[in-house]
Amino acid sequence: MALARTVIACTILLTATAAEAAKLDRSYGIWQNPGGSVQVRAEPCGQAMCGVVVWASDKAIADARKGSDQPLVGSTLFRDFRKVRDGVWRGRVYVPDIGKTFSGTITVRGKDRLEGKGCLVGGIGCRSQMWTRLPG
Repeated sequence: MALARTVIACTILLTATAAEAAKLDRSYGIWQNPGGSVQVRAEPCGQAMCGVVVWASDKAIADARKGSDQPLVGSTLFRDFRKVRDGVWRGRVYVPDIGKTFSGTITVRGKDRLEGKGCLVGGIGCRSQMWTRLPG
């Protein structure tokens, strides 16, 4: 019985510690693209970070339909991003307009800016965008 209580206490402590660490990571939060047409919530997903669309303009939704029959809101744009160092992540970026996924990096640039960069194979044909943190 004492062992069971110890295991439960350790589990609660580890869960609380992981949740607090996630709150402290400046990469997490709600970010808006430069055109103000898409908002993504960057959040922990297992040992990685994911970015899920929480809001999109009607135009962004219509554009996304051209590349996929999946709804834009609720889709994961930032996939399996792994921390390289503080504020820098590498993973895959899904581009719904064309229905394709590319390698990418996310770099936090100050308190309220995040640079997202996606590239074709081998770092060729890269494109970047500066996203802005939203309150919340």
